[in-house]
Amino acid sequence: MERIDYPAKESWKAILERPTQSVNDIETVVDTIFTEVKEKGDEAIIAYTKKFDQVELESFFVSQDEIQNAIKEVPKQLQDAISLAKNNIERFHAAQKTEKVKLETVPGVQCWQEKRPIQKVGLYIPGGTAPLFSTILMLAVPAQLAGCSEIVLCTPPNKEGKINPAILYSAQLCGVTKIFKVGGIQAIAGMTFGTASIPKVYKIFGPGNQYVTVAKQLATKFGVAIDMPAGPSELLVVADDSANAAFVASDLLSQAEHGVDSQVILVSTSEKLVTDVAAEIKEQLQALPRKDIAEKSIANSKLILLKNDDEALELIDEYGPEHLIVCTEKEEFYTQNVSNAGSVFIGNYTPESAGDYASGTNHTLPTNGYAKQYSGVNLDSFMKSMTFQKISAEGIQRIGGAIELMAEAEGLQAHKNAVTLRLSSLKKI
Repeated sequence: MERIDYPAKESWKAILERPTQSVNDIETVVDTIFTEVKEKGDEAIIAYTKKFDQVELESFFVSQDEIQNAIKEVPKQLQDAISLAKNNIERFHAAQKTEKVKLETVPGVQCWQEKRPIQKVGLYIPGGTAPLFSTILMLAVPAQLAGCSEIVLCTPPNKEGKINPAILYSAQLCGVTKIFKVGGIQAIAGMTFGTASIPKVYKIFGPGNQYVTVAKQLATKFGVAIDMPAGPSELLVVADDSANAAFVASDLLSQAEHGVDSQVILVSTSEKLVTDVAAEIKEQLQALPRKDIAEKSIANSKLILLKNDDEALELIDEYGPEHLIVCTEKEEFYTQNVSNAGSVFIGNYTPESAGDYASGTNHTLPTNGYAKQYSGVNLDSFMKSMTFQKISAEGIQRIGGAIELMAEAEGLQAHKNAVTLRLSSLKKI
């Protein structure tokens, strides 16, 4: 893990670069797969599943029998843990519901806003080295609370053509309506265009590698919305001497083990803490089953020593981390002033893992600096706000003149006429 002491501000941009490929390196592959899925549907998906997942499937739809058999394989203790997490996530997201907003802007002009669920949503759940069944809770729970009528889930199969039992258990528990053994770019393409098997959806959710991220962005060109650009996971910890170095190191490693292209950063004003955390990382790394992955991620990561808290805050906002852990004596300074972070974790006893699993907040968050303009997934992510208005005779008389003048000034005579005709009819009464 590279240590950088007191870097000049003009060097920050280079220091904070993510270890990601350029979109140009990936777009060609994504374009090719999208074109084939659009033209050949299930045939193309089966071919790419064989190529990328090394398994040939006759059907990638998961049957009820498969789901019920998988549920039996999930240990009772894990089922209980999943249920506890689901309940907390459900409670936190249910609390985000808002009432209809209604207002009479002037007498006779009533305006109101109501929310409606997005009818068809697609959830992408990564498999591979870490089957993220926890992400199902983060996506399917708010989708169900919002009232989405169709919740489609795609996740890659293993080489035996199976899906991790915990994924199927969580999907069944959270009301997913259809499950498919499809991963990667071909899954996003399938949900974008629809095939004989996979329904076309209106919005796609879920994290993934850089290929999945680019595929989701391409989906928007075909009329499908996405939650956000969500690529490799990342964490920034800001800490001082009040932090426990072992805890900080464990948090950094918890994100480093996600994937070789993950990135973690420690920012501190304490030279001692930086030194202690570096030593802890070396020690704790040796005991990790995913040591090889974490080591490659750590090679992309930084220990940054800064002069003061103001400078540290400025660097955090420049980076815009997916996850931000604040473990300093001046925690309020950071929590009240930080502008760019997906989710914030405060204090020695708030590991990022809590948000990943069971505290109740959502772990589907913007990465790659997109926390500067995107929010993490929440209940409103699965809903649309619709506005309504009803104008009485009195109301159109109060605002009609202004509408006529504005429409005429813009050169839109038909707009003006739509009001003029109504106002004229009222004068005859």
